[in-house]
Amino acid sequence: MMYNSEFEAMPRDEIEQLQIERLQTTLNRVYRNVAFYREAFDAAGVNIEKIKSIGDLKELPFTTKEDLVKSYPYGMFAVPLRDIVRIHSSSGTTGKPVVVGYTVNDIRNWSELVARMLTAGGITNHDLVQISLNYSLFTGGFGYHYGAEKIGASVIPASVTGDIEKQIMIMKDYKTTALVSTPSYALAIVNTMAEMKIHPDELFLKYGLFSAETWSESIRSRIEERLHLIATDNYGLSEIIGPGISGECQEKRGLHINEDHFIVEVIDPATLRPLPPGAEGELVFSTITKEGFPLIRYRTGDIASLIDGDCPCGRTLMRMSRVTGRSDDMILLNGVKIYPSQIEEALMKHEHVAPMYRIIVSSEHDTDVIEIQTAIPQNIVLDEMKVVLQYRDTVRAKVEAAIAMPVKITLVEHDTLVGLQGKGRIIDRRQEE
Repeated sequence: MMYNSEFEAMPRDEIEQLQIERLQTTLNRVYRNVAFYREAFDAAGVNIEKIKSIGDLKELPFTTKEDLVKSYPYGMFAVPLRDIVRIHSSSGTTGKPVVVGYTVNDIRNWSELVARMLTAGGITNHDLVQISLNYSLFTGGFGYHYGAEKIGASVIPASVTGDIEKQIMIMKDYKTTALVSTPSYALAIVNTMAEMKIHPDELFLKYGLFSAETWSESIRSRIEERLHLIATDNYGLSEIIGPGISGECQEKRGLHINEDHFIVEVIDPATLRPLPPGAEGELVFSTITKEGFPLIRYRTGDIASLIDGDCPCGRTLMRMSRVTGRSDDMILLNGVKIYPSQIEEALMKHEHVAPMYRIIVSSEHDTDVIEIQTAIPQNIVLDEMKVVLQYRDTVRAKVEAAIAMPVKITLVEHDTLVGLQGKGRIIDRRQEE
């Protein structure tokens, strides 16, 4: 089932022709209207009239998060502020946020792209979609909301709250058929349902669309088993558009990228050279329809690979793997590259491990050592030391098998890990020692 088969199933040669036409239009717009790009292209000696194929993209300079922060708040806008009808921004947890502007056409396109993802995940105009994401400057809640309304689904804007029991009550009483949230929030719902002794068959859920975090097949399996739904992965980025960049169909063979609106590359984050399909590297996106906030070769920092070939669903769009980590949260440990997602997947192989953890890296006797703090399972009685030690040893064995090096596992109270995500989960003390 497709929302817009004209573009989602367009022949590959036509997709590439459309991309280059829209790229050329975008390059002219940003050169004319965005001082940053005019200066960057001139400094690199780029003649945008000579960009005539997708292969020519490598001649263009990259755009980085730092470039966007320096342009705070409106320096990257390509239209006058009077033409901007919506403003969102990143969290700005490490300084000034990235401010993103949308024109009327941008909002229209954004709604359609999310509608495509929701449709690929199984949602129709007969569904009741409970959106348990923040409704704020964050793009997630509003992006999914307008996409769901565009396909005619009923929307329950539950947002995200600490009162998970209320989320479950809404789900049960309102007969929610589709849940949109982060994977970790879905697991929190699973755990609370178990405490409330609510069986998943008491709900009406059929589909779950999850995003905003890296997650593994182990987590997917747990969510599907405990909520009795089909769980699909979706990818979005506030700087690019929000949700709507790519999403899985129910074949679950990779996330279909909306290539009529974005050109994607994968590069080696060390050499910055383009990588072929199948090779894992950093995702780089160029927007080719955005009016308010177009970006050229934006380095996302997200690690994934491109998937070539046909998908049984009939979509011809290029697919990407799920994001496995970040180029900027990669941990180099005794010369070995480790991503937190590897550790998370190993942790999730244990049935009772919560999806919260902290990684602490330090140095002892000139050797890097790694400690992983994870929450004490609720089903473990703390005064039964033998049970606690057995659990800790089991978790350690799974993580060591995944990253091929020794680790220290420390069990901590659940509350000390709540809210940790991204780089906040990693403490590197080697520079302090």
